[in-house]
Amino acid sequence: MLDLLQRINKLAKKQREEGLTNAEKVEQQVLREDYLHAIRGQVLNTFSKMKVLDPIGNDVTPEKVRNLNTKE
Repeated sequence: MLDLLQRINKLAKKQREEGLTNAEKVEQQVLREDYLHAIRGQVLNTFSKMKVLDPIGNDVTPEKVRNLNTKE
């Protein structure tokens, strides 16, 4: 993912300094979509493993999060 981010940043810098070709604009858009997809996957993965406890220790995990746990 670091390579992806480095390429996105390189294209962004080039866009500011001299502009991008049409092919580079398409590449930039695809890379940004891939990056967002990866980030969203990481967030969803984190939430799917989450468990919420009240001060007494009872499981009060929202139903929506419990459903994420069962999908894996």
